[in-house]
Amino acid sequence: MDLRGPSGISAAPSRALARVPPNPALSSLPGKPLARSPVKLPAALAFLSAYGVDSGLLHSAAEEACRQAVAPEAALLASGTVRESVFYRCLAHYLGVAFVEGDVMLGAGARYPYAIHSGIAPLDGRGGYRWLSAPRGQMLAELLARARRGECFSMDLAITTPSHMSRLLCAGATSTVLWEASLGLANLDPSLSAKAGASPAQCAFAMAATSAASFAFCLTPEPALAFVSLAMTCFFLASIWLRLFAGAASTAGGREPYRPRVEDRRLPVYSVVVALHREARVVPQLIAALDAIDYPRSKLDIKLVIEHDDHATRHAIEALHLPATYEIVVAPAGWPRTKPRALNIALPLVRGELLVVFDAEDAPAPGQLREAAERFLRSPRELACLQARLAIDNIEDSWLTRLFAVEYAVLFDVLNPGLAELGLPLPLGGSSNHFRTGVLREVCGWDAWNVTEDADLGLRLARFGFHIGILPSSTQEEAPARLDAWLTQRRRWSKGWMQTFITLTRDPRRLICELGAANSLALALTMTGLVIAPPLWPFFAWLFVHDLRAGLPSPDSALALMEAVLWMSACLFGAGSILWLALLGMKRRKLLGLWPYLPLLFPYYLLTSAAAWLALYDLILRPYHWHKTEHGLAKTSRQAMLTLAARAAAAKANLL
Repeated sequence: MDLRGPSGISAAPSRALARVPPNPALSSLPGKPLARSPVKLPAALAFLSAYGVDSGLLHSAAEEACRQAVAPEAALLASGTVRESVFYRCLAHYLGVAFVEGDVMLGAGARYPYAIHSGIAPLDGRGGYRWLSAPRGQMLAELLARARRGECFSMDLAITTPSHMSRLLCAGATSTVLWEASLGLANLDPSLSAKAGASPAQCAFAMAATSAASFAFCLTPEPALAFVSLAMTCFFLASIWLRLFAGAASTAGGREPYRPRVEDRRLPVYSVVVALHREARVVPQLIAALDAIDYPRSKLDIKLVIEHDDHATRHAIEALHLPATYEIVVAPAGWPRTKPRALNIALPLVRGELLVVFDAEDAPAPGQLREAAERFLRSPRELACLQARLAIDNIEDSWLTRLFAVEYAVLFDVLNPGLAELGLPLPLGGSSNHFRTGVLREVCGWDAWNVTEDADLGLRLARFGFHIGILPSSTQEEAPARLDAWLTQRRRWSKGWMQTFITLTRDPRRLICELGAANSLALALTMTGLVIAPPLWPFFAWLFVHDLRAGLPSPDSALALMEAVLWMSACLFGAGSILWLALLGMKRRKLLGLWPYLPLLFPYYLLTSAAAWLALYDLILRPYHWHKTEHGLAKTSRQAMLTLAARAAAAKANLL
């Protein structure tokens, strides 16, 4: 049974099942034998009885499959009681065919990714086998039925696991994988991708505006300065008022009415994608968080995407011996080496109708996927995305993490809900974004060349006519506690927002046609607060302090009076909005105990300005470089404490 032939293909065994001894790999299956259920075993499970699998486990899996309305083998493999390799090795033996676990040559008709989802691909025929199959669902039932009728597959068919078939097909289609992941959006519509950079028209406009401003300042410095100051003050004041309106709108949304829990059988398959790079330190914590998700295990499809040379992370994942619910997806070497490229590599492979993206350090609320699925089920297709609320887990690590927690509370508990309540486009956060998979593929996934792919995708969905909702469920994240790590992360965010701003303004007429005038104006004001304002904050802060020391101005004309009034309004409303929104977010996130740190918000925003200038430097010299944020360094993480407690409890249970 375990004799391997060339190219990793096990030799075809005898069909005499009565003489087959129990598989030793099954003798140490986890779990205790369960009492036999009256449910009749389906064929997809019944054949395992001849290989020493406890009938109680099989009946339990059959009952779970009926309850969740999934294929019987999906329920069994998701439970982890039988490993995927053991299941398909036994299936191959039962069918009297070869089992493939190494490299084989696929035939010319193997189509990526369709063969992965169909579970069958042609072989080149060199080993005498015509087809390679990783059967699931109806195909598995059909093969077993044909075997019971006495049909012989010995030289036509070879069996492998779904994960191995996925690896074989991905390796055989490396050029296609790389092309679609890196250039799918850029080739389909270059104007929507950051790869193109600033257009000639944008460069010409920037040069013309700079030249005109310089010429005006040389000829008439005071009127030119007054005009520029008045225009910028009006724009910044409008941006501040948008934030205030969003904060007010966020208070309007009440609690949703009670709805009964949706039955497991009605829930769709949900794909979870996590892009990992140099994250071996947090892999156990991540798996513990994903294992805690309250969703039918057989309806979860978890893809862990790693880079081809990230051996430490891969070893950390493989050491956990995860069930078939998890699949490691290896991203081939290519450019740009960014998170969105890794997500694009996983997108063709996912099986779920819904998809969520988590980061390596994330700990989502256990019921988050169920809440999102139920919300999608009762909403029209135009609701394409739900953004869960992100919160900081390691608040007590440093003053930076405390201010980071306040900033996240403002963004995810106040501003984003307010913008969604107003029906305005909003840039997504980088994690806990839930999508309809079909819509995500329709808009070509993520832009591999944008280092804040989340913000870009949220605005692109709005341009295509889709809506984004807010999910009240929270995900705990780790914030950088050191200034150098914080600056590294923030300069990447700022660079990505600049890339997104360039992409949006590449064709203003098209943007207005797609979003409408009001939404385009709101988007312009939002991007002003993200891109234009941060580099100028030191200048505004200096000017504000200078005016306070000099006293109130004495305008000598109506224009000067208007300029002074607008400038003071912008300063007062700007400072007031920072404090009011911070207090509102802190109240909702139960962080009011951090009120002594509120005065530090103003120097904190000056640090954001420094990150913006560093981002501008990066945008010019290395626009697609991904600044990696190290995780697993938190000292006060509540999630890490829960993970350690769970591990200790599991170890104690095993000892007993």
